[in-house]
Amino acid sequence: MTDLVPPQLLEQVAARFRVLGDARRLTILRELLQSGELSVGELVARLDTTQANISKHLSVLLQAGIVARRAVGTSAYYSVTDPSLGPLCDTVCNRLRDQGAEQARILSTA
Repeated sequence: MTDLVPPQLLEQVAARFRVLGDARRLTILRELLQSGELSVGELVARLDTTQANISKHLSVLLQAGIVARRAVGTSAYYSVTDPSLGPLCDTVCNRLRDQGAEQARILSTA
């Protein structure tokens, strides 16, 4: 982090990480990033969960400004609108892969 976040924004940063700190929401976001746009019904089928569960998590993501909603008839379609999400996920996942590889290397030499 080259630029420090001003103290008055730290609570907003923490709130964003709380939204992203749920495995089900991350699973929904992964599906949306891979597909571009999906309906609630498509997410329910892909993630083998209930409509209420998906809708609850999509509501949190929508309120946080991470996804957008588009209504078509009786269906709602969601897509990721936060351009920082892909690079952020890549950074975190790559770091976890590196840490796992390093731990495996250490264990194999022990």
